[in-house]
Amino acid sequence: MSPSSAPAAAAAPVQLTLDAEVPLIAETFVIVDLETTGGSPGRDRITEIGAVKVRGGEVLGEFATLVDPGCAIPPHIVRLTGITEAMAYAAPPIEEVLPAFLEFARDAVIVAHNARFDTGFLRAAAVATGHTFSARRVLCTVKLARRVLTKDEAPTVKLSALARLFAVSTTPTHRALDDARATVEVMHALFERVGNLGVGTYRELVDFLPGIPAAHRAKRSMVAGLPTRPGVYLFRGPSEEVLYVGTATDLRRRAGQYFTGAETRTRMREMIALATRVDHVECAHRLEAGVRELRLLSAHRPAYNRRSKAPHVGWWVTLTDEPFPRLAVTRTPRAVAVGPIRSRADAREVAGLIAGCCGLRTCRHRIAASRRHDCATTADGRIPVGGCQAAGTSSDVDGYRPAVERARDLITGRDDGPLRSVLTRIDHLAGVEMFETAARVRDRLALTLTSLERCQRLAALCAVAEIVAARPDGSGGWQLAVVRHGRLAAAGVATVGVPPVPVAEALCASAETVVPDVGPLGGAPSEEVALVYRWLTEPGVRIVCGTAGLALPIRSAARWSGWRDTVAVARDRARELRGADDAARDATHPRAATTPTPGPRRLELTG
Repeated sequence: MSPSSAPAAAAAPVQLTLDAEVPLIAETFVIVDLETTGGSPGRDRITEIGAVKVRGGEVLGEFATLVDPGCAIPPHIVRLTGITEAMAYAAPPIEEVLPAFLEFARDAVIVAHNARFDTGFLRAAAVATGHTFSARRVLCTVKLARRVLTKDEAPTVKLSALARLFAVSTTPTHRALDDARATVEVMHALFERVGNLGVGTYRELVDFLPGIPAAHRAKRSMVAGLPTRPGVYLFRGPSEEVLYVGTATDLRRRAGQYFTGAETRTRMREMIALATRVDHVECAHRLEAGVRELRLLSAHRPAYNRRSKAPHVGWWVTLTDEPFPRLAVTRTPRAVAVGPIRSRADAREVAGLIAGCCGLRTCRHRIAASRRHDCATTADGRIPVGGCQAAGTSSDVDGYRPAVERARDLITGRDDGPLRSVLTRIDHLAGVEMFETAARVRDRLALTLTSLERCQRLAALCAVAEIVAARPDGSGGWQLAVVRHGRLAAAGVATVGVPPVPVAEALCASAETVVPDVGPLGGAPSEEVALVYRWLTEPGVRIVCGTAGLALPIRSAARWSGWRDTVAVARDRARELRGADDAARDATHPRAATTPTPGPRRLELTG
């Protein structure tokens, strides 16, 4: 191993962050080249490492060593590189070489000609020897040459061809150090080309590589004035309309990514072409940014956002207010309701299961308080197909009231007993080998439990008038939030050294007043309540004070989480088996995949 260094007067390398806008002339680069026994990092081994450390055009040091691969070197590799097994046998193994190289390349930008090849071998060697190779900043001179040079100028971008094109002083020889030295000169020649195009930093160089149009890149100046703090950003169009809303923990960095090759979505590039400026709202922390994003999406409905543009949209299974209540699927919740549920079909499934296990009627006609509910059954005492679930249970208002109480207690989490009857039915159907029907009832029960649990969790939060919570910010300070009836009423931070209690008291004094409305969530948007709930239940969050405790009802659907997990595993396993059966059938009978054969159909009617 023969590392050499520049004179001691050279400035020591400075650790740089990804966000630092450091000129290329001040960056430290380690140009590396490897010789290997083949082209597969998982199967082949390194036989030689050569590297050159440069900054500002000055060589700071070199690193060169043969490596004992611990295996035979193929003859064609020997002919190509000149490295024989006898030469490698006397060399140190990769376990000794790799730590020295990683220290040599620490904090520098890794450069290689076909960087994927070299970094792939280095990463595989690191994994095999128990080291960490985190090449967060890598530059490939092959990609750079293809971006900078035309086909006429450079029909091929092989290192030997580029060395001839730029008339470098070191000729590539398929030996690691010689090739690394040649790559240094090629890199500098390519830097001269991109410097004339306004590329002056490593980040700008990475952004330049994918071939972003100049007009697209030029718009990055719109985010130059954004702060490096958490918040919400809004792209505005020619008529001041909001095109897109997003959140970020670092506003300048995140908004700037839309003008780089990291953004590959076609609709986002179309949005950038229309954008004329970027507004922002600074936030105290991630929770406030997420809540403000949801509120801005609801207010502006941006054309280029696909999610959360209608936070109030959803279906609710509500208990109607009439002498003989029933479950109705509506957009607006009542006092006792389950939701919101994404689709109307799912909401109707939930309503049907709850009505069936609680004995609620499903007929839709209104019944006066002075009359009786007396929907009839069939001649053999069964419920007609599509008929009322309470058929055959003639009752007046007082006799019908227990069914209503069972449904109300089930929805609010005070009693989950009615669901046990559904389990009994599933077992019975499986016992008589009606497995498909049993699976359908099982899936309806799983859907109902999921809907109940989510609603009960969010309703428990919305029932608390005020909660003040604190979360460590990772640097000795605290992120604070005041939550009232499930909504974020105020947010702030107590930085390290600042007492958090006075800050929390000031936030409470200036917090938004929240007046709950009708419904389990008190009129609060479900997405906002869910976001606040997730933040409050993250590890490390502490409840500073509150008007009441945050707790779920003792008989809530959360008690069924183990059963739901088992159902999910069973469904996944069934899908795998069906996929395997289909694959076997297609392999045995290729025409079966394109020519379906009609078979007997069985219609199952259950009461």
